[in-house]
Amino acid sequence: MILGLTGTYAAGKGTVAEYLIGRGFQFYSLSDELRLLLREKGFMPTRDNLTKAGNTLRAKHGSGFLAELVIKRLRGSPSVTNSVVDSIRNAGEIAALRELKDFFLIAVDAPVDIRYERAKKRGTERDPKSFSEFLVQEKREMAGKNTEQQLAACIKSADFAISNDSDYKKLYKEIEKTLEQIKAKVAATAAAAKK
Repeated sequence: MILGLTGTYAAGKGTVAEYLIGRGFQFYSLSDELRLLLREKGFMPTRDNLTKAGNTLRAKHGSGFLAELVIKRLRGSPSVTNSVVDSIRNAGEIAALRELKDFFLIAVDAPVDIRYERAKKRGTERDPKSFSEFLVQEKREMAGKNTEQQLAACIKSADFAISNDSDYKKLYKEIEKTLEQIKAKVAATAAAAKK
């Protein structure tokens, strides 16, 4: 199965991905593809540069461009049975990934105050320095047009949702519950195909 991750900023998508890697999933990231392209051109992979580059590349090559780069990598690893694809931010990326067999999109979210505190605690260069900056950035990322970031649309089209509003223990239970639901769906689809 191939699990895509989308969701709000600092909701815990990376933590979900790390847990899945621990369960044997191969990891891919649309943001990592952007980072590689930026470094090749001599640019620092700051949050602003990543956003601008992603928007520019989707405008130039199509809204599913970054997902298509990851799909090439997925197809180049035929022995991998389970994969997780992080950093899905545009409906075109979802459309491209939905062409893959057993692809499921998971939205990860948490209340905005919890997410801001996580970003503040993390304190990386890419994290907003104030709550108002956090809200401005989030608004920009939620409802972009065409080839821009469209997190609200991505979250809405998710097959499953994980709420990361507590501690790791609760989050890991949510992930396990979601995995069981996905396995049941895959088995039901396979059984229906045999009829």
